[in-house]
Amino acid sequence: MPGGQRGERGIDFVRALPVLLIIVGLAVALLTPPRFTAAPFFSAAPLIAAPFFSFGGTLLIGLASCASVIGPQMYNDTMGYPQELTELVTVTTVATLAIVINLVVRSRGEQLASVRHIAEAAQRAVLPEPPPRIRGLAIAARYEAAQADAFIGGDLYAVQDTPHGVRLVVGDVRGKGLGAVEAVAVVIGAFREAAEGEATLAAVAQRLERALTREGTRREGLDEFEGFTTAVLAEIPHDQELVRLINRGHPEPVLLGADGALRALTPDEPALPLGMGDLAAWPDQATEEEFPAGSTLLLYTDGLSEARDADGVFYDPATRLGGRIFPGPDALLAVVADEVHDHTGGVTTDDMALLAVARTTVSAKMSPKVTESDPSA
Repeated sequence: MPGGQRGERGIDFVRALPVLLIIVGLAVALLTPPRFTAAPFFSAAPLIAAPFFSFGGTLLIGLASCASVIGPQMYNDTMGYPQELTELVTVTTVATLAIVINLVVRSRGEQLASVRHIAEAAQRAVLPEPPPRIRGLAIAARYEAAQADAFIGGDLYAVQDTPHGVRLVVGDVRGKGLGAVEAVAVVIGAFREAAEGEATLAAVAQRLERALTREGTRREGLDEFEGFTTAVLAEIPHDQELVRLINRGHPEPVLLGADGALRALTPDEPALPLGMGDLAAWPDQATEEEFPAGSTLLLYTDGLSEARDADGVFYDPATRLGGRIFPGPDALLAVVADEVHDHTGGVTTDDMALLAVARTTVSAKMSPKVTESDPSA
C-alpha cells in the first residue's frame, strides 16, 4: 500500500477515535459496578479531537464526554457522590483544555497557511508556469519538492518564446536552502534576458556562465554563492522539426516518439556545469536532433534519475517510459510523478523538476542533424 494511502487511513482512524472512546466509556460505565470509573475514556476523547477537529467538532465532543459522565450517574443514581463529582470536574476541565488547544492549533494553522501562500507566491515569481501552448508546441512543467511543505529549492526550469525559436532551460543548482534559491533566480533572470537577445544557443550558455561567475565574484566566491549549476539548454526553431541542445553536466533528456520509441539525447562531448569556467574553457556546441510531429521532449533533474527504491535501485526514465504512448505532456508528467512516488515509497531526498514539450503540428521544413558552434566563445 502506498505511504500516502496508509497516512490517510491513519488520519481517518484518529478522527473516529474520539467517538469510539465515548462509546467504550459508556459501555464501561453502564456494564460495570459503580466503583469502576470510565473517566479516562471520556477525558481522552476531547484531547484527541482538539488537533484534528474543527472548533465546533471539538466543542461537541467535549459536551458529549460531559454528558456521558452524567448519564450513567443518573442511571445508577449516584449523582452527588464525591467520586462522581470528581469524575465530572475532571472531564469538564479536560474538555475545556481541549477547546483551548483547538483554538491554539487553529491559530497556528492559519499562520502556517499564510506562510504557504507566501511560499507559493515566491515559487510563481521565480518559477512561473510556462504557457500550455506556444505555436505548435504543447508544454507542461512540474516541480516536486523533497522537503515536506517546501515549494521551491535548487531545481529550475524556464520556457521563453523568442525570435530564434522556443528556448528552454532545465537545471539543478548545487546546494540547498536560500542560497540555492538565490542562484536559481540569477540563472533564470540571465536566461530570460539572453534567450531574447542572443542569436545562438551557445551564446545563451555563455551568458549564463558569465552571470554565475559575476554573481559569485560579487559574493566573494562561488562556493559561498552555491555557484555551479548543471543545466540543459534547448532551442526549438519555429519553422523546423528539430531541437538544438547544449548539455552542461546535466542528466540527458529523452525524446519519446509518436510510436512509443524512446531515444536518450546524449551530448557529443561532455561539458562541465555552468559556473565552472575557471576550471576549463571550450566553445559550447549545440547538437541538433530531429523533433518530428507527435514526439515529446522530456527534460528533468536528477531528482528523477536518482530516485531510489528500498533496494537502492534507481528510477530509469529510459527503461520505464520506452514503448509507452501518452496523450500529452501533462499526462506524461503525471505518470512520471506517480511512478517515482511509488518507486521510492514516497520517501525522496532530492527535488525534482520536470519539463515536457510535445510537437503537435508539422513544421515547414526538416533539417538534418548538424552541429552549431559559437565562434565568439
